[in-house]
Amino acid sequence: MKSTVRIKALAAAGLASGALVASLAVTNASAVATGANHHTVAKQTEHRAKPTVVLVHGAFADSSGWNNEIGYLRRHGYPVLAIDTPLRGLAFDSAYVEAQLKTIKGPVVLVGHSYAGEVVSQVAAKTSKVKALVYVAALIPKAGETAGSLIGQFPGSQLIPENFRTIPLPGGDTDVYLKADKFGTVYGNGLSKSDIQVASVTQEPVALSAFTDKATVNPPAQTPKWAVVSTEDHAVPTVAQKFAARRVGAHISYTRSGHDVPSISPGAVDRAIVAAANTVH
Repeated sequence: MKSTVRIKALAAAGLASGALVASLAVTNASAVATGANHHTVAKQTEHRAKPTVVLVHGAFADSSGWNNEIGYLRRHGYPVLAIDTPLRGLAFDSAYVEAQLKTIKGPVVLVGHSYAGEVVSQVAAKTSKVKALVYVAALIPKAGETAGSLIGQFPGSQLIPENFRTIPLPGGDTDVYLKADKFGTVYGNGLSKSDIQVASVTQEPVALSAFTDKATVNPPAQTPKWAVVSTEDHAVPTVAQKFAARRVGAHISYTRSGHDVPSISPGAVDRAIVAAANTVH
C-alpha cells in the first residue's frame, strides 16, 4: 500500500525538479493517430480536453493510497498526478502542492483526503487553475480555524493523545504516528486485517503543527465542490464532515466506510471526481 518513491528530502529543501515532478505524475498517454478515422480523432480530442486530476493524501498515508482511483481515472482518459505530500504543516504542505500545480498545463480538479482537505482549500484559494474541489472524508476549516479545532467541535474522534506515538523534532514540532494496535480502529476500519497490519507499520508521520496551524483563507466560494462523507469514520466524525461540507456548499455523497475511503470505497471517490470533472470546460 505504500509508495516506493519518497521525496521528503526535496520537500524539506522546498524544491522539486521538473524532471522529478514529471516522473511522479501518472499521466494518460495520448493515442497515436495512424490512419485514425473521425471517431478516433474525436475521442483523442475529448481526452485532451479532460482536466488533470490532482490527488492529495492526508495524514498517516502516502500517494499509493490512491492506487484504485488512479487506475480508474487513467482507464477513462484523465491525466492524473498523485502528490506525496510532506505532511510538515499546513503552510508548508500548501506551498508544496501549489508548486506542483504550477507544472501542470490546463485546468485542475483538486482532490484532498482527510487533513488534505484543508491543504487543497488553501491552494485553490490562491490559484485560478483549480476549477473544482473534491473532499474525501475531509477537514475543511475556514480562515482562523485549525483541523484540531474543527474535529474538537464534535464527539467521536479517536484522534486522541492516547492513540498517538510521538517523536519530538528539532525546532519544537512533533511527529505523530498512530499506535500500531490502534491503527485499524482509528484509521483503517473497513480494511482487511492484512492491509491494516501493513499500513500500521508503514504509515507516514504527520507534524503536529498540521493539526494546530490556522487556515489563512476560506475555501474559494465560486469553485464547485464535492464531498464524499464516510459514515463509519473514527478519525474525522461523520457529523464534522457533514458540517464542514454543508457550510462550503459542497455536493455531498455518503459511503459506508471508515476513514481510509480511497482504499475502502474507491468507487464513491471515482464518482465524485467524474462529477466534478464534468463541470470543467
